[in-house]
Amino acid sequence: MSALSMSRQVFAILSAAVADHAGLHFDQHHAPIFAEKVAARAANAGFESLLDYYYFIRYDPGGKAELDALVEALVIGETYLFRELAPLQAAVSQFIVPAIGAGRRPRIWCAGCATGEEPHSLAIVLASRGLLDEVDLVASDVNRASLERARTGRFSARALRGDLPPFAAPWLEIGEREIQARARLTAAINWRRVNLMDAEEVAALGTFDVVLCRNVLIYFSERVAREVIERLSARLRVGGALLVGVSESLLRFGTALACEEHSGVFLYKKLS
Repeated sequence: MSALSMSRQVFAILSAAVADHAGLHFDQHHAPIFAEKVAARAANAGFESLLDYYYFIRYDPGGKAELDALVEALVIGETYLFRELAPLQAAVSQFIVPAIGAGRRPRIWCAGCATGEEPHSLAIVLASRGLLDEVDLVASDVNRASLERARTGRFSARALRGDLPPFAAPWLEIGEREIQARARLTAAINWRRVNLMDAEEVAALGTFDVVLCRNVLIYFSERVAREVIERLSARLRVGGALLVGVSESLLRFGTALACEEHSGVFLYKKLS
């Protein structure tokens, strides 16, 4: 048996350590890919035993930094430009435009932004309406490598899965292999590394009119998802909205947010 093979017991304790730290949920169905990525990370760090690697990340003073690096290796951000566009447009029309009209500077947070396709898409929606300079737009992810990529405003050609929306044409340079966002868009976004499991990091961001956490909760266990929803809800100002993925629902979590429908888009509003 290889020194870096993973038994069920080691899988259990390592996956629990990852879940406690970042909320990511891995069950036995995910064990092969989990074992492959953990073994690669452990070998890269110089360990000959995954049990020794576990003890290091759990108890050594340098363990937290290595656990951060392991989480980054495990996170896979699947996203693309203008994914589920209608909710972005509804959020701007129903929450951001009225806030600006009332004389406020609204704030939007894209939580779990991966390599930046969603916040850039939102920035384009805002820019096309002349609102980009009237809004504070924050985008966060736990993965440093993803954030570094996001800050470049560059995407592979696969980031555009359908026809380019006409309003977006002035804001993107479409090449044969790469897509480049205009520098003004990328610069308008406040890129932050945030672990959604860290209550202090989340609270430090302040309050928002709109929080987007789309296609992220699916990676969490039900218990962790409930905790994350509570943290995100606490970051909403009264009257603000939380948007999740179209395949996700908060109703089973018993959230205090009210589910509302706006122009065919379902979102969750903070009433008090």
